[in-house]
Amino acid sequence: MSSFTCNPLDIAYRFSDMSVGPFWRGVFREAADPSVILYKDRYYLFPSMSGGFWHSDDLATWEFAATPTLPTYDYAPDVREIDGHLVVCASRSVKPCSFFRTTDPLSGQWQEIPGTFAFFDPNLFQDDDGRVYLYWGTSNKKPIQGQELDRTTFERIGQPVPIISGDVRAHGWERPGENHDHRQSNGMGVLMEKIAGTDPYFEGAWMTKYDGVYYLQYAAPGTQLNTYADGYYTAPSPLGPFIYSPQSPFSSKPGGFMTAAGHGSTIQDRHGNWWHMATMRISVQHMFERRIGLFPAGFDADGVLFCNQEFADYPMTVPNGPADPWSLSAKAMLLSDRRPVTVSSADPAHAAELAVNEDARTWWVPADATPGHWISVDIPEGATVSSVQINLADHEIRPPKPKWAETQQTLVWRRRIDMAEPAVEVLLEGSADGVTWEPLYDTRGAKVSRTHLFVELDEPRAYRHIRLTGYAQPYGSKLAVSGLRVFGHGAGAAPAAVTPRARHTSPLNAAVTWNGAPTAPGYNVRYGLAADKLYQSWLLYDRTDLDLSALNADHDYWIAVDSFNENGITRGQPVHLAAA
Repeated sequence: MSSFTCNPLDIAYRFSDMSVGPFWRGVFREAADPSVILYKDRYYLFPSMSGGFWHSDDLATWEFAATPTLPTYDYAPDVREIDGHLVVCASRSVKPCSFFRTTDPLSGQWQEIPGTFAFFDPNLFQDDDGRVYLYWGTSNKKPIQGQELDRTTFERIGQPVPIISGDVRAHGWERPGENHDHRQSNGMGVLMEKIAGTDPYFEGAWMTKYDGVYYLQYAAPGTQLNTYADGYYTAPSPLGPFIYSPQSPFSSKPGGFMTAAGHGSTIQDRHGNWWHMATMRISVQHMFERRIGLFPAGFDADGVLFCNQEFADYPMTVPNGPADPWSLSAKAMLLSDRRPVTVSSADPAHAAELAVNEDARTWWVPADATPGHWISVDIPEGATVSSVQINLADHEIRPPKPKWAETQQTLVWRRRIDMAEPAVEVLLEGSADGVTWEPLYDTRGAKVSRTHLFVELDEPRAYRHIRLTGYAQPYGSKLAVSGLRVFGHGAGAAPAAVTPRARHTSPLNAAVTWNGAPTAPGYNVRYGLAADKLYQSWLLYDRTDLDLSALNADHDYWIAVDSFNENGITRGQPVHLAAA
């Protein structure tokens, strides 16, 4: 039987308590840089700063396993199967990085193989002939490198080979900044530019071999940006020579409720379906405030690597068998977008409508932290509700400050990861009339720590109101709702089709405009290098224009705009945009 999920992944993201001396302190959840594999018929997910890993039977429901014997505070852990062992390594920029292996990850027993050199953002790869390679690098100055390693000792063989340096004059998506324009950056983006400059970062390597071709994937331009994405180079051998793919970025999510889809891993499930798991950003409390997304992926008949990221934070099917990756997304439509909301109270700086504005970086907060505050959203008349996603924000979280000995140095910050999983208690209810309420999901007393709860109803129901009531919140904080997102199907018609107009404003940018459809609150802009390869998309609300800024120079593009509302999606026909 198929499962359903909704990005970001519904797991118990760990709280990090971070500080820089007496000058700054922040407490927020983080998991990023996901490395996932299928090992002995089970999926294992290792993200940064989590104190362990998650494992799953179906890619939709995940269980956590702590790993106190592994280096908790080393960034970007990589997991691969090498000679029948599950092997993990992670980032240390100055000290040699060890490798850890096991044949039973759930036993907690790991063999350490001491490292002989330092690296950051590693990815191991074992080729069909048994030879092992390591790819690594995260820098806005140095290239991503590759090198062969001894398959038993993981010591170096030969010399490192520089592979990916990027080219912001030809690859529009590699340019830093919000919407690929650093002048639009704000908040954490501006802070990162002050620290590291405006040069893009190239990082997060991942190697996939398909049909005899080596696909080396990489992330750019920066994890704190909506434009964080993954591209790729191909080669006939593990260390090259590599050629840039103009189909890059193949994983990109610059619009919608939660943006970004970079620094990821690509795997096949047990049914032969391809998936890409990547980092999504919030980056409000800190640039490393991040989450994890799962996206259908694949290779087309021409060997092009792609992701289906259309409506990528809407409910999605995780099939229990072979499936077309383009059939899995948008299994229900959004019913709550900018709908009327009623709340028990509101902080003037965090109004009620911020819980239904399709932006994970803003949220509603009640006046105080008293248990029992609630928010209710009205659903369009005649609609049926099939699922609800509850997204809670990390608002002014202040647990007791940890002692120095309880923290670790990570980059420039002292950090403590809270492994206790402070409970999140909420009650979700539905009503047909706003008077009589039916419970839909209740976490009171369950010691649940998840803040992106995805609730799939046993069957669609005709509700007019969905209400969320908050009780205990982490560390006694206020309830903070960044997205009370209700999904299902409306009773009306999908909007009319629209036709875009496109013109180049630079070799890497195109101005795309269209006449709006009267009943469409949003549009999905699809684009690619051929009319039948519109593999990239950009989800927009309340707009009829887009500066399409992720183009590769000297290539023709085809662009289509889909209109949508709570009743469905109307596909638009592509128009041709010749190279500038």
